[in-house]
Formats: sequence, structure tokens, C-alpha cells
Amino acid sequence: MTEPLVPTTPHPELDELIAVLERLRAPGGCVWDREQTHASLVQYLVEETFELVEAIEAGDRPGSRDELIEELGDVLYQVIFHADIAAEAGEFTLEDVARHMREKMVARHPHVFGDVRVQTSADVVATWESVKAVEKAHRTSVLEGIPQGMPSLALADKTLGRAAKVGVVREAAVIPATEQELGDQLLAMVVAAKAAGLDSERALRGALRQLRDEVRGAEEVARA
Repeated sequence: MTEPLVPTTPHPELDELIAVLERLRAPGGCVWDREQTHASLVQYLVEETFELVEAIEAGDRPGSRDELIEELGDVLYQVIFHADIAAEAGEFTLEDVARHMREKMVARHPHVFGDVRVQTSADVVATWESVKAVEKAHRTSVLEGIPQGMPSLALADKTLGRAAKVGVVREAAVIPATEQELGDQLLAMVVAAKAAGLDSERALRGALRQLRDEVRGAEEVARA
């Protein structure tokens, strides 16, 4: 497999940002920064991630470029922050993070860095999934690796995709033709649920728990 080309363009601003973070967390730097842990930073990582999503979804409007730069920077800073905490503890460094990601991307794109041939985006996805399956061969369930803290709709989409791999499917409802109409319909369902004293979030997560139980049951049968 061919290794990616070594970049020739320097990244002085990135190096400066790393240096700023290291200075803040060094003895004599910022007390608050030095007190932070992986766990204490989770709330900020979640917040910054959602702010980035919001900036992306805002689309092309006045100021969107600067907003996207800012939010991408906030997420990047969180990655550097976590890596510095780990480096101080002697666990790993930002270089380890970058190396791992580089190796994973090279391995999952054999049509670029290897001799696999693909024609369509669907072929690329299939190749990605086949390589990933080999990497994650130690997993005992298709549900492993799905963060249960995801927003419920995103969690539902991810879980349904994994469930289909073991033959567990749900009957599809009739939906509108556009995302705008679908959004209106989903919102109307939340309005109706609220009026009836029902919790839409809890209801969907409850249905997902039942779906996960079905998936695990199907996996047990397949292993028997």
C-alpha cells in the first residue's frame, strides 16, 4: 500500500496554536487550564461541536465564513487540549493522534493508496465498510461503537443501519417528499406528544432500547 505524500507546506499558525495551549497549561500558566481533565472538558467539546454544526447549517450568509472559521477553531482547540492533557500524563501525544488517523485513512482508502478499483461513491462506501469490518473484527455485536449519548434522531438512524445488517428491520412510515415537510411533520408530532403529556425524546429512546434488544436477540440466534 502506498504511503501518502509528505506535505511540503508548513503550518506555522497550527504550531503557534499548539504552543499557546502548552503555555497556558504549563506551570505558571493558567490555573483553570491546568485543572482541566478529559472528563471536565466533555461539556465544552459537546457545546463546541453543536455550535460548529449550527454554523454549517446556517449556510452561505453574511459572516458565515468567519463564523465557520471560529467554530472549526474551537473544535480544533478541544482536540489539542485533550492531547496535551494526555501528553502531560505520559499517555500519548498529538502526534500519536495524527499518526493513528493518517494510518486509518490510508487503510480505508485502498482505492487511492492501494490497488483496489472503484467506480462510484457506493463502491467507496462498500470498500470502507469491508476494511472497517476487518479492523473491528473483535466486536461481538453490530451495535458496538454507537455512542448512546447521540441525539435521539441521529442515534435512531445509526442504530437502524446497524440493525439491518443482521436482518432486523422496522416498517417504514409514509413521509413527505422534502426535508422541509418532514421537519414540519416531526415538529407536529412533538407538539401533539407534548399536548398529550408524552415525552418524545424518552419515547424514541425507549423504542431504540427495544430495537437493540431485538438486534442482540438476532445475533444470539445467529451464533447458536
